[in-house]
Amino acid sequence: MQEDQLSHWPSSSGFSAEAVELFFLGSCYMRSAMEHARENETCLEQTQRYCVERPVYNQELLQGQLHRRERTPQTLRQKIAHSCRCSSKKAKSHLYSFLPILKWLPRYPVKEYLLGDIISGISTGVMQLPQGLAYALLAAVPPVFGLYSSFYPVFLYTFFGTSKHISIGTFAVISMMVGGVVVRQVPDEMISVGYNSTNVTDSLEYTKRVQVAVTLAFLSGIIQLCLGLLRFGFVAIYLTEPLVRGFTTAAAVHVFTSQLKYLLGIKTNRYSGPLSVVYSIAAVLSKITTTNIAALIVGLTCIVLLLIGKEINLRCKKKLPVPIPMEIIVVIIGTGVSAGMDLNESYRVDVVGNIPQGLRAPAVPDIQLIPAIFVDAIAIAIVGFSMAVSMAKIFALKHGYTIDGNQELIALGICNSVGSFFQSFSVTCSMSRSLVQESTGGKTQIAGALSSIMVLLVIVAIGYLFEPLPQTVLAAIVMVNLKGMFKQFGDIAHFWRTSKIELAIWVVAFVASLFLGLDYGLLTAVAFAMITVIYRTQSPQYRILGHIPDTDIYCNVEEYEEVKEYPGIKIFQANASLYFANSEAYANTLKKKTGVDPCAILAARRKAQKRHAREIKAADELRKKAVLKLVSSSTNDVEASVKHEIANDELPVNGKFAPADASVQDMSPDEHEHFVEPKTNIHSLILDFTPVNFVDSVGAKTLKSIIKEYKEVGVCVCIASCSGPVMNELTRLNFFDNTVTRELLFHSIHDAVLACQVRDRSASWTDFHL
Repeated sequence: MQEDQLSHWPSSSGFSAEAVELFFLGSCYMRSAMEHARENETCLEQTQRYCVERPVYNQELLQGQLHRRERTPQTLRQKIAHSCRCSSKKAKSHLYSFLPILKWLPRYPVKEYLLGDIISGISTGVMQLPQGLAYALLAAVPPVFGLYSSFYPVFLYTFFGTSKHISIGTFAVISMMVGGVVVRQVPDEMISVGYNSTNVTDSLEYTKRVQVAVTLAFLSGIIQLCLGLLRFGFVAIYLTEPLVRGFTTAAAVHVFTSQLKYLLGIKTNRYSGPLSVVYSIAAVLSKITTTNIAALIVGLTCIVLLLIGKEINLRCKKKLPVPIPMEIIVVIIGTGVSAGMDLNESYRVDVVGNIPQGLRAPAVPDIQLIPAIFVDAIAIAIVGFSMAVSMAKIFALKHGYTIDGNQELIALGICNSVGSFFQSFSVTCSMSRSLVQESTGGKTQIAGALSSIMVLLVIVAIGYLFEPLPQTVLAAIVMVNLKGMFKQFGDIAHFWRTSKIELAIWVVAFVASLFLGLDYGLLTAVAFAMITVIYRTQSPQYRILGHIPDTDIYCNVEEYEEVKEYPGIKIFQANASLYFANSEAYANTLKKKTGVDPCAILAARRKAQKRHAREIKAADELRKKAVLKLVSSSTNDVEASVKHEIANDELPVNGKFAPADASVQDMSPDEHEHFVEPKTNIHSLILDFTPVNFVDSVGAKTLKSIIKEYKEVGVCVCIASCSGPVMNELTRLNFFDNTVTRELLFHSIHDAVLACQVRDRSASWTDFHL
């Protein structure tokens, strides 16, 4: 091949044949060298090794070679003075943290973001309008207050919120919780005016309900604001995903049952508290014969249209520039049909009724209601924050920015507390609207502000046009929006495959919230979730570890065939901390897994010693009898007969028979231990503390007792991989003394194994020479 290439090389190139040949040979050599280097690199990656030569470290030796950094602890006065110290940089940072809009608005890229925010704001506002009207029914207040709740809080969130994509406003679950409290404080029996009346908004009874809803919003906002200022944003972590999903699924059932009477056009009382869903279904079934056929037809038609619209939006998501606003289309069609056919008068279909134009003057909430609704306000505050921050985290992770949980609490607190002065009820993030706001190109909080302005235009200018809107249309909108929540029933199969404990949390949250009510159900679910945490730490997984040959890697001996145990050494691991709830189980499982029970061994030794003492006593008595026979004998052949009798009289010693003249008392202590006392074939026990995060006083006492008990039966107990914080806790608990020293604590399992092997060899060598 090379010769062919050389023969065709042009002579006018100026290179000799030898030079060309050297060039080809060099290139071939370089290629082979590169291939060889790649092969070596591949082999090196497959067989990478590390070799470290160092002493075997226990904690006392390691601490002796390290030098701690000197830290001067600050006094409480110094800490307070430091926190109260103010500088221009610190003041600016706090101001930007409290008002995030000051940070992102000056950097707002108008050309890149404005068009997307405008389209997203309009799309979200079109959804905000019908949902605000519909969710007001859930909150048991006139529909216009749903519009107020869709304007003030949404606009305020633009200034204080840190999430760029969530849509704040009315939400089914929170509205349902508000409605439950409102109906409990002002039952249906106190309402004498129906929704159809034109003065429903200003009636005295509904004014009382509005006062309860407004005061509840004020109180929940103050709670959220206080939690945010105190940096209590972490409270949301106690509402785990299975708990929230089970709770919201139960809330969806509550919402669905509460809308049945509007869909069917029948008159029933609204219930709250335990078994309210059962009472609501029973009330609907008892009056099913009074169903308004016209209202039912209108409602079912709207449900079909909404489902078709949502399916089209889902299937044609990539082709449609913006989702089809099916909800506002249904509202417009329903309003037009109702006005044209006069459904209210002709067919007695309930309609929205009076929607006053313009904004109301601010009013102070009724403070006297606070004691009666305080617990409910806490539940609403925590649930509302949990839903908002969970949705905000999803979008922040997707788009690569961060949110501040404490600032989100402050923002929601301001939205609810300030909004309550303008007759808005409690709000939070809406999942459906947030998805629309993000998917239609929303980039910042400007989209939310534009959606609130759209609602404001309706309130100020054209709100009266929606007065003929049938309530069954709003019920249809609410029911269809529950579709996503009802899909959460699929979580049962998912959690069954992945985690039975999380399945139990989901089921308890669902059942408790369904039958006890949303407030007590939430408390029950949180308590059960905390119990599962205690259960997991109280009943951890225990395992015996062994080593992979020729490595310092230790794995579960029951899981891998290659893993082997060191002779005479047991390595025990529990994947939980050691504290009062699992200390007893830890000690019992340790004895069971290692096969060494110090108490049983000591009891067996004491039993053997007692048996040995009885044997010695019996031998002494037989010896005394033999002497008496010698003394009492008077014939000449006495000596021979006595010798014959003693020679044939065998005495039991150590479970065997020995001649009576063999002195049991002459047995050495080593012989006594070897023949009498039970022994174990384990000389060392290593406790792997890698998973241990903390140890309390009960755990420290249990650990100390384990070390002392095993020491009495000749087993040395070592602790490996103990973290610094756990070491500090043990020191504070006075764990170390003359019998339990830091020499028993090792930096790693392998350090402890090597130390135990050296100690065993030294003991064997000493015994051999003795």
